Amino acid sequence: MHNTPVALVTGANAGIGRQVAKDLAGHGYTVLVGSRDLSRGEAAAAKIDGDAHAVRLDVTDEVSIAAAAQRIRSEFGRLDVLVNNAGISFVGDAATPLEERARAGLLTEVPLDVVRRFFETNVIGPIALTQALLPLLREAPAARIVNVGSSGSSLTLNADESNPQRSMFGIYPTSKSALHAATLGFATALEPAGIKVNVADPGFTATALNNFQGTKTVEEGARHIVRMALIGPDGPTGTFSGDDGPLPW
Repeated sequence: MHNTPVALVTGANAGIGRQVAKDLAGHGYTVLVGSRDLSRGEAAAAKIDGDAHAVRLDVTDEVSIAAAAQRIRSEFGRLDVLVNNAGISFVGDAATPLEERARAGLLTEVPLDVVRRFFETNVIGPIALTQALLPLLREAPAARIVNVGSSGSSLTLNADESNPQRSMFGIYPTSKSALHAATLGFATALEPAGIKVNVADPGFTATALNNFQGTKTVEEGARHIVRMALIGPDGPTGTFSGDDGPLPW
C-alpha cells in the first residue's frame, strides 16, 4: 500500500480543481489529477510540486470510472480523499455573456438533451464515481469526500423574493442543488463508517466555467475545498459551507 495519503480530484487539469490538487500535494498528499483528456491531466500534474499523477477520468462514462477505480486500487492501494469537482455550467459558445447563459439555462427554455447532460455530469457522475470508490474509501483510516457546490444553488436563498439572483435559477443551479441533496444522502449513510461528506462552495471564482468573469482567484476558490478535505475527526459531516461559514441548503 502507498505510504502517503492519496487524494483524487476530478476535473483537475485546470481551474479550481488543479489548484485543489496543488494545495493537497503541498499538504503531503499523493494527488491524482482526474481529467477526461489524459494529456491535459499529465501536463497539469507535471506542474504540481510533489507526488502528482494524471488519471484519465470521464465521470459520465461508467467504463472510464471503473478503469480509474481499478488503477487506483492496483497502483496506489488506497484512497483517502475524493474531491468531486468536475462539472459543467453552460453548453455552447464559451464567449457567451453570463446573463445570456443564464437566460438560456432557464428551465422554461433549456432543451431536454442539455438537461440530461447537466445531470449526467453534475449529479449522476459524482454519485457513480463515489459509489465506485467506496470500497477504497471505506478502507482508509479517515476518508473524506468533498463535493464542490454553489451558494447560487441554495434553495433557501433562491426562495427569498428579495434575492435579485433568483431570476437566474436555471439548469446549472438546479443540478447543483441536486448534488447538495446527494451529498447529504451519502453523509447520513456513511456516518457510521466515519467517512465525512460535505459540500464546499468556492464562491464566484474566475474560471472557464464563467468565462473568467468571477471575482475570486483560483487560489481563493480552492481554499475552503481543501480545508474541508483536511478536516479532523471532530470536523463536520453533512454540511454546506463556504469561506464565511455555514450556508443555507
